Amino acid sequence: MRTAGPLALLMLAGLPLAGCGDGGQPPVTNNQAAAAETPEEAEPQNITANLTLPEPKSIIRPTIVDQEIKQEPVLEPIERTISFATSGLKLDEAAHQELDKLVGERVVAEGGKITLRGHSDSRGADGDNLVASRLRAEAVRDYLESKGVPVERITVIPLGETRPIAPNANLDGSDDPEGRAKNRRVEIKVDVPAPAPSEPLPGR
Repeated sequence: MRTAGPLALLMLAGLPLAGCGDGGQPPVTNNQAAAAETPEEAEPQNITANLTLPEPKSIIRPTIVDQEIKQEPVLEPIERTISFATSGLKLDEAAHQELDKLVGERVVAEGGKITLRGHSDSRGADGDNLVASRLRAEAVRDYLESKGVPVERITVIPLGETRPIAPNANLDGSDDPEGRAKNRRVEIKVDVPAPAPSEPLPGR
């Protein structure tokens, strides 16, 4: 069996050194070189971190929002008291001003039913007091009618001296002028108009 000569041994000994390149390190492949040139691609990054996202937009149209904001308040019945403390059976200037404000109320403009309850103090005969309470309520009715309120919407109820809100006499039986003055009044109630009847379905 022949053994390798000295030249062949030297060539075999030099192969590992050639494969290690400079400094005894293995050679760099093409893929490794590309990765080294672009280190920022070695790890995934959050590409949305520096982006400015658009503000979220409402899916509700502006016209719908405006309609919700501009909705009318719910109608409610209202009550007022017109005093006849010093005017007897006639309306004074304060009563005119109070009724003018009443006519401007939305529930009146919408057509609500109006009830006028007339009252009197206890001085005099019961029948006379009943008449006086009716005349006071009718004075309010006539003024409302003069302001454009249809008279068919107004109901007059005379109650005479039966519903006092203050004593007509003191505890010792003496007259109470201030209490009697408070009882001479007309109470007004304006109801919310009834909703319009719905149309029947076809075939019914």
